[in-house]
Amino acid sequence: MKFNTKLIHGGISEDSTTGAVSIPIYRSSTFHQHKVGGAPKWEYARTGNPTRAALEQLMADLEQGTAGFAFSSGSAAIHAVFSLFSAGDHIVVGNDVYGGTFRLINQVLKRFGLTFTVVDTRNLAATSAAIQSNTKAIYLETPTNPLLRISDIQAIAKLAQKQGVRTIVDNTFATPYNQNPLVLGADIVVHSATKYLGGHSDVVAGLAVTNDNKIAEQLAFLQNSIGSVLGPDDSWLLQRGIKTLGVRMRVHQENAQIIYQYLANNAKVAKIYYPGNPAGDGYAIAKKQMNGFGAMLSFELQPGLDPKKFVESLQIVDLAESLGGVESLIEIPAVMTHGAIPREIRLENGIQDELIRLSVGLEDSADLLADLQQAFAQI
Repeated sequence: MKFNTKLIHGGISEDSTTGAVSIPIYRSSTFHQHKVGGAPKWEYARTGNPTRAALEQLMADLEQGTAGFAFSSGSAAIHAVFSLFSAGDHIVVGNDVYGGTFRLINQVLKRFGLTFTVVDTRNLAATSAAIQSNTKAIYLETPTNPLLRISDIQAIAKLAQKQGVRTIVDNTFATPYNQNPLVLGADIVVHSATKYLGGHSDVVAGLAVTNDNKIAEQLAFLQNSIGSVLGPDDSWLLQRGIKTLGVRMRVHQENAQIIYQYLANNAKVAKIYYPGNPAGDGYAIAKKQMNGFGAMLSFELQPGLDPKKFVESLQIVDLAESLGGVESLIEIPAVMTHGAIPREIRLENGIQDELIRLSVGLEDSADLLADLQQAFAQI
C-alpha cells in the first residue's frame, strides 16, 4: 500500500469480532483465561491491550519496522529505550536534543551508571571519535529540536554498524510521512506521538519502533516491567489522529514554506533555521533522506528586538509549549521547552536567548501572515 492508504488500512484496521472499521476501545484491565497455565493472547492490560496493539502494529507498518510499542508519553518511550542499556554502558548523544531528553539523561540516567558523550552528529568524524569500547548506541534527532539541524542517518548508521553500535533516531519532527530512519539503517525510532501523529493537541503519547527481533523482545519486556503504557482511550485517539496525518502534513508543509519565504525577506529577522532553506547546511541531506521539509521553523530577531514582546503580541498563533497540532504554536526555547538545559550549554550548542520556535499549523496562510505582520509591527 502507498503511505496515505497505509495510514487508514495499515496495522490492525478492522475489529476481528464485529468488523468495525474503527477499532473499539477495550477498557478491560484483565481478560478471562480458560485454563491455568495456558498462553492466552490477552492476559492483563499492562502487558497487552487490543486497542493499543492495533496502534502499535500500525506504527510498525508506517515506520517499516517489525514491532511497535506505545507509551504514556514521548519521554516514557525514550526512557524505555535507554533502559535497554546497563550501568557502565556509554551512549553518544546529539548536542541538539529536546530539553526533556537532556533532563532525563543528566538528572536520572546518569544516576544509574550510564555515561554519555555529547557531539554534533552532523560531524561524522566527531561522532566516530566519540565512540568508546563500551559505547552501545548513538542517539540523535534529525531534524533537531529546536535548531532544525540535519544529520545523515544512513552515514551514521553505517558508522555505528561497523562499530557494533545501535542507532536510535527521534523522528518526531519529520514523522514517518517524511522520513523512515529504519529504512536508512537505524535500529530504533522513537516519537513524541503527542505532536504530529496525534495532531490535535488532545493526547499525550510516545512510540518506539524497531526492525530487530531481539530489540523487540527486550522492549516488550521493559514496556511491561516499567509499566508506562498508553491507555486504551489515548491509543484510540492517537490511531484516529494518525489516519489524517498525510492530509495534515501536506497543508502543514505548504503553510511552512509560505511562512519561511515571509521570514526570509523580513528585515527584522536575523537568522532562520529551516531544513527547506536551499542555502542551509543540511539542505542536501534533507533532500536525500526526507520526502518533505516539515513544518517547524526557528528564527532569531535582529539584536535589540524583544522576542518576549513579539510572541506575546500574536493573536492567532498560540504561545504554548508543544508542536505539531492543527493550531500554530510559538515559544521561546531558552525559557520554555529547553529551560532545563543550563544557559552556558544552550549557548554553546547555538540556542540563543532570542531564539523563537514556530510550529506552523493548518490555519489559512493569509491569516498567519497577517498575525505575524502585526506582531512584527509591535517590536
